[in-house]
Amino acid sequence: MAGAAMTTTFLAVIGGASLLAVTARRLHPGDRLPSLEGWALADRGLGAGWTWLLLGGTVYTAYTFTAVPGLAYGNGASAFFAVPYTVIVCPLAFVLLSRLWEVARRHGYITAADFVRGRYGSPPLALVVALTGILATMPYLALQLLGIRAVLTAGGLYPPGAAGDLAMVAVFAGLAVATYRHGLRAPTVIAALKAVAVFVSLTAVCWLVLDRFGGPGAVFDGAARALGGTDPAHSPLVLTPGQQPAYATLALGSALALLMYPHVLTAGFAADGARTLRKVSAGLPAWTALLALFGFLGIAALAAGVRAPAGGAEAAVPMLVDRLMPGPLAGLVFGSIVVGALVPAAVMSIAAATSFVRNVYVEYVHPTATPKRQVRVAKAVSLTAKLGAVAFVFGLRDQDAINLQLLGGVWILQVFPAVAVGLYTRWLHPRALLAGWAVGMAAGTYLVVREGFSSIVPLVAGSPEIYAGVAALVLNLTVAVAATPVLARLGVPRGPDATDLPSRPRAGRRPPTGANNA
Repeated sequence: MAGAAMTTTFLAVIGGASLLAVTARRLHPGDRLPSLEGWALADRGLGAGWTWLLLGGTVYTAYTFTAVPGLAYGNGASAFFAVPYTVIVCPLAFVLLSRLWEVARRHGYITAADFVRGRYGSPPLALVVALTGILATMPYLALQLLGIRAVLTAGGLYPPGAAGDLAMVAVFAGLAVATYRHGLRAPTVIAALKAVAVFVSLTAVCWLVLDRFGGPGAVFDGAARALGGTDPAHSPLVLTPGQQPAYATLALGSALALLMYPHVLTAGFAADGARTLRKVSAGLPAWTALLALFGFLGIAALAAGVRAPAGGAEAAVPMLVDRLMPGPLAGLVFGSIVVGALVPAAVMSIAAATSFVRNVYVEYVHPTATPKRQVRVAKAVSLTAKLGAVAFVFGLRDQDAINLQLLGGVWILQVFPAVAVGLYTRWLHPRALLAGWAVGMAAGTYLVVREGFSSIVPLVAGSPEIYAGVAALVLNLTVAVAATPVLARLGVPRGPDATDLPSRPRAGRRPPTGANNA
């Protein structure tokens, strides 16, 4: 009976998401002609409420909601780097996203590569920014499917063999159809259900956990014992001095990288104004609190004696939910996490498709493509990206997707100088930025692969471990800064700037033209 009730509630949540997706056309309807801006950015018409739902639902993915507690279950304190990381994102989004939105709206830019193309007048630099974004996004998209499969398997909702695979494909297919037809509007309306379902279900789970264990102190004490910690002064739930450099650089590097992902920028560009983005950035900590509670559930799974399968720590919280909660509430939690995967997966496929159309197809294949044709190609590429993610999940090991996603985080950080630094100065030469990007990509990949696909690496034997993405970014910036004056001395020309932004940092106010001739 409990299993039937759980399945019924789960299907009700998924069905509700499908029904909401059908109504996506009603969100900011209009009679405009088909355009990539309308399909991919909902005509830049989302208010503060919708933007908060979409941006939060995009940044805080289903895989995050299973991976963070899984890391807490397996490693203890280090998992909570995700909390300061998402806190750091908020002021960065407040400053960077709003400024980038203003430039993008003024010039009709839809992707970060559009901005780079206009800012530096360099098609090659724009191309590598676009391709890096696509390359980093695809394994992230596949991880959303892995998150769905892990949750359904732990809850007994994933039948063995082909039946389970077909069930997951069916859930994903509804999203694919809605996204194909309505673009960004489909995940936007589903994000509303995601927020309600996740906040309600997580509150219920945490209340049950605290009620069972008698408070948070008992939960942490039980988890420390489960991890083998008998001395409170050396608890595995407290960072050691040796872990602190890795913790700090991982939090900082992840925050800088997150705002460079195409799906995050797509969600931000859909806002109806820079002021809206600043309001939303101030409200994002509510989602961070949610993530911290998920991490707490990983600690609770340890205290409850949950035995996750080897190599499957992300299943710890679903197994805890299945053990503690009655069927209907467990179904609500599982349905919430699955819906939580649908929102970012849709936005990721839209963002990857848009980057391909704007910065590869139109730039190099069909420069005279009409807006209608651009939308048609973007829809086809978005659908192909989803099919590719499904094939990736079924054709490769789960660890392959995780390894590529770890590399993706290192890779996407290497476009930070061209995009974020370019918002404030054009001093860096585009060819120097290209050279820095190449060095950062190569160094970051080497460091991660050298350590067996661990993103936490020692630079040399015996040195403290740090995040490989930050090390690669430092090399990237060093090369770009060193090469810029060399290229300037050699007289290598720059492309034109079409953004109307300052070309160099300003130390103070400039006198108005002609002031010295008065």
